[in-house]
Amino acid sequence: MLGHREIVDGKVGPYVWQTYEEAHDKAIQIGSAMRSCGVNPGDHCGIYGSNCPEWVIAMEACNAHGIPYVPLYDTLGAHAVEFIINHAEVSIAFVQENKIQSMLTCLPSCATYLKTIVSFGKVTSEQKIEAEEAGVSCFSWAEFASMGTLNRRLPQKKRTDICTIMYTSGTTGDPKGVILTNEAIMAEFMTTEHLLLETDKVVTEEDTYFSFLPLAHVFDQIIENYCISKGASIGFWRGDVRYLVEDIQELKPTLFCGVPRVYDRIYTGINDKIASGGTISRKLFQFAYDYKLQNLKKGLKQDQASPFFDKLIFNKIKQSLGGRVRIMLSGAAPLPRHVEEFLRVTSCSVLLQGYGLTESSAGCFTSIANVFSMIGTVGVPVTTIEARLESVPDMGYDALSTVPRGEICLRGTTLFSGYHKRPDLTDDVLVDGWFHTGDIGEWQPNGAMKIIDRKKNIFKLSQGEYIAVENVESTYSRCPLLTSIWVYGNSFESFLVGVVVPDKKCIEDWASANDVTGDFKSLCEHPKARKFVLEELNNMGRKHELRGFEMLKAIHLEPIPFDMERDLITPTFKLKRPQLLKHYKDCIDQLYREVKGQKA
Repeated sequence: MLGHREIVDGKVGPYVWQTYEEAHDKAIQIGSAMRSCGVNPGDHCGIYGSNCPEWVIAMEACNAHGIPYVPLYDTLGAHAVEFIINHAEVSIAFVQENKIQSMLTCLPSCATYLKTIVSFGKVTSEQKIEAEEAGVSCFSWAEFASMGTLNRRLPQKKRTDICTIMYTSGTTGDPKGVILTNEAIMAEFMTTEHLLLETDKVVTEEDTYFSFLPLAHVFDQIIENYCISKGASIGFWRGDVRYLVEDIQELKPTLFCGVPRVYDRIYTGINDKIASGGTISRKLFQFAYDYKLQNLKKGLKQDQASPFFDKLIFNKIKQSLGGRVRIMLSGAAPLPRHVEEFLRVTSCSVLLQGYGLTESSAGCFTSIANVFSMIGTVGVPVTTIEARLESVPDMGYDALSTVPRGEICLRGTTLFSGYHKRPDLTDDVLVDGWFHTGDIGEWQPNGAMKIIDRKKNIFKLSQGEYIAVENVESTYSRCPLLTSIWVYGNSFESFLVGVVVPDKKCIEDWASANDVTGDFKSLCEHPKARKFVLEELNNMGRKHELRGFEMLKAIHLEPIPFDMERDLITPTFKLKRPQLLKHYKDCIDQLYREVKGQKA
């Protein structure tokens, strides 16, 4: 059922496995120990750490005993963990061994509710003492498991019971707790089964899934629980991106889920190898690629489009992912069309791109693997969801036009039940039974959906992290070096860039102190001035606890203030983002090229 690689004397070994029976018994034991600590059905349990067998066992222990689990993760901000513990009234938390100390640090702020900490591994005597001083018990994994039994009676569960509360960003302010019931989660398993049946074949005991996307996010949780329901094997990565490919090749998975950033890395790596080959091999690859692509466009299935070239040319690419992958899933952000096409042609497996949110229990739209015309879209609504578009006149989107465009609205059995303790936020997005996603979609003639915009100034980066851009800009605006700033990012890039209108006197003072000469325009173009302002902005960001992915990687210094004459701001001085992008498009493209060039 669950496999991980053990490291002995600094050397990594093969995957070591726990059977379903072993994992089941451990989950029942852990659940029993929770109950003996006074944690009852309906109480809330936190799980904090990287993907590993203990994460899954703790989750299944909660499921068995009707205890809603609450993933804890620090990418939502510096104080997110303690906020979630207090807001969800978490009374027990399972914590990765190397995060125990950070958990102990926040105990003074959250010991009102949190009474028990269980390590995925060991705890030191010093850590136990520190926890006890705050009135919290702290156990090692083995110690806690020994407190449970295998014969405790399991409680009855209902469809309407809460399965999990998953906290998500997506807006400014504190994280929101998305309530997902047993019914929503089970219905998502069933629609995943329908999708795979339509695509190829359902998951069986012969399948192996590679676990590396965060279990704290709904996408990976759904896939892993679905795999468990089918008796498949799950192998975990080591948690280090440097060894990701090595872990894949050792595990040889049949199912692979990724986000666009991961697939983009695979695409770039393969293309670099192709480019370094000889002229003949490059031409042969291109001929094989074009031949198979044409057959896919004609409607041939992936495995029938070019069996000969699959064996002769594309098998090497298949081997880079272990040689057994038959299905690849992509979610969290849009997959660039050229990357999707490339992987559909060369990976020797079917590729599905989907769209979903925590509020929809992950996937609510998905492309159908062998319908090539769905490339570049997120496909059709899944079997548990109804979808419609709602016009957004302010943005010029008309759901009843010849090309229907508008806000995507959803209803169905896989939707959330509301935001925990925030009926106001729930009422904002659930109107007449329809969940308003905030994403702008465009219906395609074949019934597929294409995501084209966001209703609010919130967007995702390619790794799936939300950026509330007005909040980020507000933080940077505290820096005295600037008069205006526009921060830009999109779902195809993993970092932010910006255009900054600096304060003229500050830049001239800096130039004088650093023996740099020139007029204001030339000073704005000076590399040292750009570096100085960028460093000061990011210092301000760190001071106010912006997250790593909210930091700017590059900026352009603009000597001319944003103005209405160029249609860059409104009469009330609000930024007009589409117009800013149009005006600075070449500049933004250059900033991304600069940063990527430095990384290379």
